[in-house]
Amino acid sequence: MAFQQSPGINVTEIDLTTVVPAVSTTTGAIAGVFAWGATNEPILVSSEVDLVKRFGKPVSTATWKNTETFFTAADFLAYGNSLYVVRVSTGNIADPASIGSTGALVGFKAKYPGSLGNSLQIMATDNQAYASANSTLKAAVSGAPSANSAHVVVIDTTGSFSGIVNSVIEVFEDVSLLPQAKKEDGTNNYIADVINAYSNYIKLEIGGAPGADTTYLLNTQFVEQFADGTDGDNEDTIAINALETGYDYFKNPENIDVSLIMQGVARGINDIELASYIINMAQTRTDALAFISPARADVVGVNESTALSSVSGFATALSGVVTSSYGVVDSGYKYRYDRYNDKYLYTPLNGDIAGLCARTDDTRDPWFSPAGYNRGGIKNIIKLAYNPGKADRDALYKLAVNSVITQSGQGTVLFGDKTFLLKPSAFDRINVRRLFIVLEKAISRASKSTLFEFNDEFTRAQFRNLIEPFLRDVEGRRGIYNYRVICDESNNTPEVIDRNEFVGDIYIKPARAINFIQLNFVAVRTGIEFEEIIGLR
Repeated sequence: MAFQQSPGINVTEIDLTTVVPAVSTTTGAIAGVFAWGATNEPILVSSEVDLVKRFGKPVSTATWKNTETFFTAADFLAYGNSLYVVRVSTGNIADPASIGSTGALVGFKAKYPGSLGNSLQIMATDNQAYASANSTLKAAVSGAPSANSAHVVVIDTTGSFSGIVNSVIEVFEDVSLLPQAKKEDGTNNYIADVINAYSNYIKLEIGGAPGADTTYLLNTQFVEQFADGTDGDNEDTIAINALETGYDYFKNPENIDVSLIMQGVARGINDIELASYIINMAQTRTDALAFISPARADVVGVNESTALSSVSGFATALSGVVTSSYGVVDSGYKYRYDRYNDKYLYTPLNGDIAGLCARTDDTRDPWFSPAGYNRGGIKNIIKLAYNPGKADRDALYKLAVNSVITQSGQGTVLFGDKTFLLKPSAFDRINVRRLFIVLEKAISRASKSTLFEFNDEFTRAQFRNLIEPFLRDVEGRRGIYNYRVICDESNNTPEVIDRNEFVGDIYIKPARAINFIQLNFVAVRTGIEFEEIIGLR
């Protein structure tokens, strides 16, 4: 406490209630091609319905598709409810050819790039032109707008957004044509401010008129169909550097907290370029796993022998670039129903495998294996493109590829829990890597309270008392077999203290998931006692 200069009572508080915080291990991340939505911005979605609302339905035509990317994201959301999506797009934004005689001055446009914007139509009117305004607009509003104000109505002419042709999807009533206009509650009511802040479909760019206002729209009403929106490159043609730029939004763990990064479609040289990029990203972050599937051509439409050779070649090529306990590789693709396009198609499994980890977090803990019959069931599947038999599974497991298999009476399950670390180590298992991600993430956050304190026995005891209850809890929840925390004079030597450093050594015996079961059945003669036989063995 502070020294007092005269007699008196000084009251202070010392906070010793710091605990190790809970940390998120279930938030997913993906970057890729979508039909609609904000570009180059991480958006958090919580369900497939939310995904469609923000990024549009999957598209599958002869010239453009994004189904594999979309369903990777949707499949993850079938198991978890927290996914960051970055949309990558090279498309154009739809806009009207003209708006009356002042189209060059008032720039109504689709909010996002993509041909989906061509479905939009704008209807607008001010007070003076309301009498001759379109009947659909009049039916959508409560009456004529006020003086110096307008109504704006957005129509979905093809039903691409709403599912209903020519449906009204947004209405902006009585928005002012005067800059700096306010409502009675003090909020902005200028037409550009309102539309740009609240519309999910359009934006309004103002320019060229005196005072940059919209008063020249007085005595005007119009109906304009959007056009010229394009989708640009699809998921098979988008440049690899564009995808990498999308994933770059997940690089810094201090900016965005994600734990499960999905590849979606294999892309780049030898189909491994994107995979190696996101595995290296996860390894640099040290708090996330990257989930990888081989290329579609490796497993779809080929026989089992070719699939084994192709997937093995994929894994071998990838391991020539990167091997890491922060990567997880699966065996391929699944066949499923696409209700949006009423067709069946193949999609990669990496969204499912990441989803199994999210579901394991929800039902058990991150240090439980996501594989097997208890927790490894795959959803939304009709059949596998490649169903590895025992011999194939043995060959793939040596290459750190986790097979997904279908067995009669057991369904389709993840049948392996290796990370993409080829050297023998505790970290070559998903549950051990995820255990240490949790421990390191939680303890490092808790340890921030030790910064700028004195490196003395009091602080070191505080540190031990902070960490040990947390580790006891993890031990009680079957995450570790044993632990020890050393933080004393033995590792905080005078030299360490003089360098303004603080050392805490935490020794962990991680729990191991059973991968191999040996059952021995021994037949004995009738007159033999079991104890005799057991003793001999």
